[in-house]
Order: sequence, then structure tokens, then C-alpha cells
Amino acid sequence: MDPLEEYTARSDRWRAAHRLLAGKFIRISNWRLAVIATAIILAWLAVARSAALGGLLLIPLAAFVFLAVWHERVFRKQQFTARALAYYERAIARMKGAWVGTGNAGERFRDSAHIYSEDLDVFGKGSLFELIASARTAAGERTLADWLLAPACRDEAAARQAAVQELRERLDLREDIALLGEDVRASVHADVLDRWGSAPPAGFSSLVRWIALLLAIAGIASLLAFLAHITPLSVFIVILGLDFVFIAIHRKRIATAIGGVETPAVDLQILALLLERLEAEDFNSPKLKQIRANLEVHGLPASKRIARLKRWIEMLDSSEHLFLRVVNPVVLWKEQLAMAVEAWRVESGPFIHGWISAVGEFEALSSFASLAFERPEWIFPSLVDVASPRFEAQDLRHPLLPPSKCVPNDVALGGDTRVLIVSGSNMSGKSTLLRAIGLNAVLAWAGAPVAAASMHISSIRVGASIRVLDSLQDGRSRFYSEIVRLRQIVDLAGNTPGPLFLLDEVLSGTNSHDRRIGAAAVVRALVAHGAIGLITTHDLALATLDQDKGLGIVNVHFDDEIEDGRIEFDYRLRPGVVVRSNALELMRAVGLQV
Repeated sequence: MDPLEEYTARSDRWRAAHRLLAGKFIRISNWRLAVIATAIILAWLAVARSAALGGLLLIPLAAFVFLAVWHERVFRKQQFTARALAYYERAIARMKGAWVGTGNAGERFRDSAHIYSEDLDVFGKGSLFELIASARTAAGERTLADWLLAPACRDEAAARQAAVQELRERLDLREDIALLGEDVRASVHADVLDRWGSAPPAGFSSLVRWIALLLAIAGIASLLAFLAHITPLSVFIVILGLDFVFIAIHRKRIATAIGGVETPAVDLQILALLLERLEAEDFNSPKLKQIRANLEVHGLPASKRIARLKRWIEMLDSSEHLFLRVVNPVVLWKEQLAMAVEAWRVESGPFIHGWISAVGEFEALSSFASLAFERPEWIFPSLVDVASPRFEAQDLRHPLLPPSKCVPNDVALGGDTRVLIVSGSNMSGKSTLLRAIGLNAVLAWAGAPVAAASMHISSIRVGASIRVLDSLQDGRSRFYSEIVRLRQIVDLAGNTPGPLFLLDEVLSGTNSHDRRIGAAAVVRALVAHGAIGLITTHDLALATLDQDKGLGIVNVHFDDEIEDGRIEFDYRLRPGVVVRSNALELMRAVGLQV
């Protein structure tokens, strides 16, 4: 199916449903007003005219209650269709390249100290996260962010690939999860749930529960026996006294069990909507089967377990009824239900974290699946298991640029070619190339598709120095911040086999002489540790580093043309060193007299 046509058709259906519900909402509002007016007229006739119409007031009252309930249901459906419409409108915007600033930028995951996330635009406005993220739960957002911040092992990344490929065409399932997830996002407190589920037991042993049950049975039996003139009242009074003793002994623990359950119980009921939808699906890929299996405990699905808790909570809430408050000392209604809830928490609580994690993993995979569906020209990379690092891609493109504006390039690193020194004029595409390589490497080892015609990539970690800034608060200059980042990358190479380094305008904060010596030292250290990577530069003195044959350095460049005073770029990567600079032309273009 054509992704844009499918999204447009679904958007049109939801828009029509939303329009229909909006009309129904207005009509019910008018009917409610008419019912109110009728009730006012009947009341006036009954009072002012002494008409025997008082009983008829029950009819508009009943009609108003009915319309109020109906109105609320229509309103909820209208909200649901509005969410669905927004979901597909944003998906269409992604495909048309109009997505920047419209989605979740993942600002809370930004970390300036991370070795590549700020440099590669992983988070923030117009970032990789904003493009990909369709997760609606906090767990889904956290899982997706974690996957983009650290590479998976080969088996895990391959398992994610298979899961994403299976989910790619399951639009109905992805739609259901995304729309149900909006309620979860608004209501579920994952941390509260996790803490509640993993808290120490309140201390109700099975013996205590049996004593409470036996006391309740004995209390009812002795009361019935007294009423039947079988036993004296004293037997019932003794048992009632024991009940009060039991209540006094366990009062604090009962209060603790009841007081801490309200928020988790509501949250779990909402989370059960997502869990039940996932439980209804059959999967083929091992990763999705594993997620599905994590939703069952001893053969009972999570949603069924939560439904059991819901019943206990509803019965516990009924203990506030006047009749049950009167008979509670006899039957220990509240105490027994509180212990039943606590028993549920002890048995099922430790699995709550796993249920939330399963939903998070599924939402992260679903985000990748949407990306794969919307970008059918993207491919899943070959994750090669080789001893030395390797990065080979044909028609590599920047994932965040619209396909119509993106110029593909071939890139090959590994073997005899360890380092590419990329020279070129300003705005020719050097930094964009670095980010294209880095982001696609991140996507590859997250288990997602990549923006290329083909890619073979070994297990590599990325280290980047592209957007290093000074810091007034930390008292750091840009040059100092850069050399600290370079040290991080060298340390990464020393501790991790075969990393990929991306250095933009390396050591540009110092003079040409020191820059060449420093850059050569950094490259030697990285290559000695088995790393591969790219260095961009305006300083052609760095292009002479290829004379050191032991480093495996190859020079490549971007070129430009000046026509009628305008600078034209084709963004094509070419072999060799650039032969001209456009700095002076750019200065003249903005009006500087040079």
C-alpha cells in the first residue's frame, strides 16, 4: 500500500466520524436545553396554576439524566476521534517533511555530556526523536530514548529488526496502541505503580487470613444460632469481642494496605486497556513473542490479573455503605478485602514493572515500525559480525532531511581505509555528512531502518565532536570543551572495540601548526585502538596526514560552483582534496567589503 494514500484515507475516515459526532453533540445539547425548558414550564404550571403536573416533572428529569449520560459518551468518542485525526495528520506531516516542531522533541532526555546525542541532533526540535517518537506512555518514550543513546548487541538489534518488519504493516494495531496510549500518558503514574508493586509485604500471613475468615463464619453462624434459639447470645458476644480484638491488632496494617492502593488501582485499570490489546494479538517474531509472554504470569494474562484486582477494589469501596459499616465487625468485610488486595500485590506486584516495560518496548518498536512504513525506500542494514570495524553504505542520506532535498552519497570505512578526511568549502555538506553517518549508525544498532540503499555495519559505538560549545557557567572555552570531548572519544576507543568517530573542524580553536600536530596525534591514538571515522576540515594542512601510510587515511571533498555571483552546491562526495574555498565569496555575498 502507498503510505501517504493509506494515511490520507484513514485521516478522512476519522475526520468524517469526528464531524458526525460534533453534529450529534450539538443536537444533544439542544435537546438538553429543550428538556430543561420543558421542566421549567411544567414546574411553573404546577406552582402558578395549581395544575396537577408535579408528577410529570419526573419525565423531563429522567430524560435529562439519559441525555447527560449520552452526551458524555458522545463527548468521549469525539475526543477519541480528535486524537486519531491528530495522529494521522502528524503522520502525513512527517511524510511531507512538515513535522519539525509538531511532535515530542524528547527534551527531558537531552544530555550535553553524552558522547554523541547533542552533536547528532538525537533530541530537541527537529531531532531524530521528534521524527520517530509515536510512543504515548512515559515507559515507551524512555525505552525509545535508551535505544537511541546506546547500541544494542547484535542479537538484540537483529531481533528488533524482525519485530519492526512484522509490525510495519499492522496499522490497525499501531493505531489502537497509540490512541489508547494517550489515556495512559495522561493518567498512569508509572513510578508510583512500580514502587507500590515492589514495596515490602504488609505482613498478612495466610494464617491471619484464615483466622479472619473463620471469625466471620463463626460470627454469622453464632448470630443465626442465637436467632434460632440454639445458642445463647453470649456466644455471639464472645466472638464479636474477638473480632474487635482482631481489628485492633491489625488496624495499622489494614490502613496501610487500603491507603496505598487507590492510585495504583486506577492506573492499573487504565494500563489494562493497552495490555488487553496486546494480549489479543498473535505474533511471529521472537522479540514480539517475548513481549507477549512477559504479559502472562503462571498462564494468566496481566489484564485478567488486573481485572481480579478491580473486583477486590470495587468490593472494598462498597465497605463505605451504611449496611456494611454496621455488619463489618461481624464479617470483617473491610479487613478481609484489604488482605485480599495485599495478597494480590504480593503475588502480582513484582510483575508490574515487567508489564510497564513490555508496553514501553512495544511502543518503541511501534515507533520504528511507523518509520519503516512511512519511509519504504529505507532499508534494514546488514549487521555484520566481523573482527575489525566496518561501515559501508550506498546512497546514504541524512535521516532528518526530506528525500526530495537530500543528496545521497556512498561511504566506505574499514579494511585499509580507516579515516576519511573531508575537505570542502563552507556550507558544502561536510557536517551534514557526519550527522548522516552518525544518525544512521545509531538507527542501525537501535534495530531501526536506515536512510540508505544498502548498508553493512559492524558492532560500533559512535563518538562525535560536531557541536561543542563554550560554557560560561562551567568556565570552559570552546577549545577546552572540544579537547575534553576528544579525550572522551579516545577513551571510548580504548575501552570499546572498533568505535566510529566523527570530528568536525577538529581543533579549529588553535593555529594551523598546533592543529596539525594535535590532529595527527588524536588520529594515531584512535587508529591504534582500532577505530574508524571521519574528520572534516577547512585547513588543507590536515589533508597532508594521508602521507602517513600506516594510518589508512583517504582524502575526500565536497565542491561548489560560482555562477553569476551565486554559490551552487551539488553535495556530492568526491575523491581527493578540495582545490578552492568560498569563504571570501560568502563574505561578499552578505555585504562585507573584502
